[in-house]
Amino acid sequence: MIDRSVGNFPPAEAVSGRFGRRALLRSAAALAAVPVLLEADPAAAAAELPGFPGEVALYRSAYRNWVGEITADGLWACAPAGPRQVLAVVDWAWRNGRRVRARGCSHGWSPLTVTAGTTASADVLLVDTTAHLTGLALESGTAVRAGAGVTLERLLTFLEGHGLGLTAAPAPGDLSLGGALAIDAHGTAVPADGERPPPGSTYGSLSNRVLELTAVVWDAGRGAYVLRTFRRDEPDCAALLTHLGRAFVTEVVLRAGPDSSLRCVSRTDVPARELFAAPGSGGRTLESFLRRSGRLEAIWFAFTEFPWLKEWSLAPVRPPGSRHVTSPYNYPFSDSIPEPVAGLVGRLVSGAAWYLAPLVGAAQLEAASLGLAATGSADLWGPSKNTLLYLRPTTLRVTANGYAVLTSRAGVQRVVHEFTRYYRERLAAYAARGRFPVNGSVEIRVTGLDDPADTGVPGAEAPLLSALRPHPAHPEWDTAVWLDVLTLPGTPYAEAFLSELEDFLLGSHDGGHSLARVEWSKGWAYTGDAAWSDARVLGTSVPGSFGAPVWSRAVTSLDRLDPHRVFTNGFLDRLLR
Repeated sequence: MIDRSVGNFPPAEAVSGRFGRRALLRSAAALAAVPVLLEADPAAAAAELPGFPGEVALYRSAYRNWVGEITADGLWACAPAGPRQVLAVVDWAWRNGRRVRARGCSHGWSPLTVTAGTTASADVLLVDTTAHLTGLALESGTAVRAGAGVTLERLLTFLEGHGLGLTAAPAPGDLSLGGALAIDAHGTAVPADGERPPPGSTYGSLSNRVLELTAVVWDAGRGAYVLRTFRRDEPDCAALLTHLGRAFVTEVVLRAGPDSSLRCVSRTDVPARELFAAPGSGGRTLESFLRRSGRLEAIWFAFTEFPWLKEWSLAPVRPPGSRHVTSPYNYPFSDSIPEPVAGLVGRLVSGAAWYLAPLVGAAQLEAASLGLAATGSADLWGPSKNTLLYLRPTTLRVTANGYAVLTSRAGVQRVVHEFTRYYRERLAAYAARGRFPVNGSVEIRVTGLDDPADTGVPGAEAPLLSALRPHPAHPEWDTAVWLDVLTLPGTPYAEAFLSELEDFLLGSHDGGHSLARVEWSKGWAYTGDAAWSDARVLGTSVPGSFGAPVWSRAVTSLDRLDPHRVFTNGFLDRLLR
């Protein structure tokens, strides 16, 4: 239990209503919904955007990223009714010096869509994909055609209705498919010992499921932008599969597989020192769970000792004691912030009482432990969608850094042990100086890599810029360990702390026994006071992690497909060069 006498912490009910649970939930909901203003006055629109396609309604809109750190008010925006209208908008933007930014659900952290400081007068046009580019159709037994704006929850629901599913998926259902593919979104899964994956399985990113895609690209012969479909075996498709916002994909065809019933068991009784122990230690190590089930996630709240460990396993028949779930999002204590956590977070933020970080970590762990028991969610079973999707937009909004470490299956425990040891040591060193840069958690997931053979398409290539692209010189690297550190925006010393972690990861996994790559949608390239700012990481470390030939090919392809740089922004211009 939490000792409320520490730091004179008041009971949750004594905290101002401004910082109570309802207030935090209202704030989360406000961030989740992108505010849209009224449709633009036709005369004003004609004056500012002359010649804009008349069939596409214009309006003014705000942009908010997931945590609200990147915002822009009053941008021109539109929601084309279909790919042909997208093409008309892009053609107009090219001729009028505008940049087009595809907007899905804005569930990301990095400045790939809109950069900080963008104003209403910027030459930026938001194009909303989620209003109309949402078609779904079964192409064949295992192939589904999907619009770029369809959400992952809707996609998985559609697949489930046809007896299909994905091997793994990100936890939030409110991701647009186009946005997820642009940044090689992933879940957490590798084959368990003895598991024989059925056709249609892939343990890498969602991008590796694409069989073909349609994008707006430049046609040099016609001297115009056109809609063009790229098959998976075409060289340019490899650049578009994970394009970071440097292209506009309108539709994809994905390969799915037979749906699986999954059991998800949660536990909070394995100490971090055992779970993240040195390789060969024995006991309940992360590697032992990986061998048994192949699917896991560890959420380790700051300044606590017992992570929340989720373990998924294939279970065609409901195991005794498992609760059958018929819908997703089965951890209400995580989505609806409990009063003790809300009270602590409110005091931490409103009073700059960052020293309460250990209490926040303890409160989150207690909420998870008690919540699992109170809601009967420690042992769940059902169709894959219902255990894979578990994060709602009302959860506590935090910043997140992110990296994937490519290693061998046998090297997973070493990667996790060395990282968690360094993280624990640095967190303690900061705390000893009265500094508390982390008040969220460490999240650890494990996936396979993007094996193009999983598509079943002869000649298919792995996505060029996916963090899960296999390394040609190291075929033994068949696994990726995903490492994320979460903390509230504005936390003092967070950037300096994360910069140290980044230096450790990039230095320890430099291509010798393993290799670190950044997670595109999250935080990276840290200086002492900002993310996405370190020139060495942007210009050397990130391109180097893919290799000069791959990086150059990706940049060259994306530049050729959009030579007029309609699909870009200042950050992408700096990164992709």
